[in-house]
Amino acid sequence: MSLAQRRILLGVSGGIAAYKSCELVRRLRDLGAEVRVVMTEGATHFVSATTFQALSGQPVRVSLWDAEAEAAMGHIELARWAERILIAPASADLVARLAHGMADDLLTTVCLASAAPVYLAPAMNQQMWAHPAVQANIETLRQRGVRLLGPASGDQACGDIGSGRMLEPMELRAAMVASFGDAALRGLKVVVSAGPTYEDIDPVRFIGNRSSGQMGFAIAEAAVQAGADVTLVAGPVSLPTPQGVTRRIDVRSAAQMRDAVVAASAQADIYIGAAAVGDYRPASVANQKIKKHDGAALVLHLAENPDILASLAAQTVRPFLVGFAAETHDVEQYARDKLQRKGLDMIAANQVGGGLGFEAADNALTLYWPEGVAELGRTSKTELAHQLVAKVAERYRAVRA
Repeated sequence: MSLAQRRILLGVSGGIAAYKSCELVRRLRDLGAEVRVVMTEGATHFVSATTFQALSGQPVRVSLWDAEAEAAMGHIELARWAERILIAPASADLVARLAHGMADDLLTTVCLASAAPVYLAPAMNQQMWAHPAVQANIETLRQRGVRLLGPASGDQACGDIGSGRMLEPMELRAAMVASFGDAALRGLKVVVSAGPTYEDIDPVRFIGNRSSGQMGFAIAEAAVQAGADVTLVAGPVSLPTPQGVTRRIDVRSAAQMRDAVVAASAQADIYIGAAAVGDYRPASVANQKIKKHDGAALVLHLAENPDILASLAAQTVRPFLVGFAAETHDVEQYARDKLQRKGLDMIAANQVGGGLGFEAADNALTLYWPEGVAELGRTSKTELAHQLVAKVAERYRAVRA
């Protein structure tokens, strides 16, 4: 990854998440980016301009009424200089002012005066984020072409838990890298499956696999940012559809996922099977809730579910197939066996269990294909998804070009 000689204007609005933006400046510069920082007055109550000046190596602008800078029309110079405008954190107040076209401080003025793409990394209390006024402002900005990065869900500084956390610096850096990418999947149709599948036992019980869907959704978003036309087939998860995904199909069972994936892949160039599809389902489903009988064991007879990858691999004309192997032991052995046995073009393997893989913010993968192997080290799932998609694009071009 490289941001060499790329010009990124970082806007910092008032919010406790402003401390993360200090690391963001460092991470962007690590990849060679030139970063200039514009702060709102509120942001200076959380982090000093001196800190950002030391980290960026550039003067930091705060006021629209800086006589020395504005003598040379400094806000116009900044607006023309920027190739990307990234506002992190983007507070509810900043979002509202941008949505209403206000130019009452330097940051909003620069945004109006610039032709550069604008990216927002929202950060606010979960209740504020959910408020209809905030969501209406966000939708207005989306319709104008502003790109949204996040927010993430989790613990918040105020003690609440929910959506509204600013993405981590490495995730935002990955998004900036992708924004300058060469659109490695441009013109290609990609199908991504994500999340678990559930198999009903009776109207109130089911069996299923553990999966949050986060990795698959991150892959779908990374594929969009690489220029692909993306269809996302999602198991039962409560994640929002990544921005830019053309079509989302929600399913519950393995059979439903198989049908949706096969139909969506008929015209697809690439299929990435990141879903945790259950191998088995109850042979019969009770019409009524099965009652508990003291001391009596409940015996379930299971039938094997259809194999999605095998169904696609058997087709005469098939997409480039990328499977996943989540294993608790002997990861390489099982992954290579699955790669060969199912006739895949690539497989992404990782170890799970013991705190690894499931419900975690980060992950690591080892990629195998018939002629090679690549290690993708532990990092956030967002950045890992970008690395995976880049490798898939590389292998696709090598095999199908």
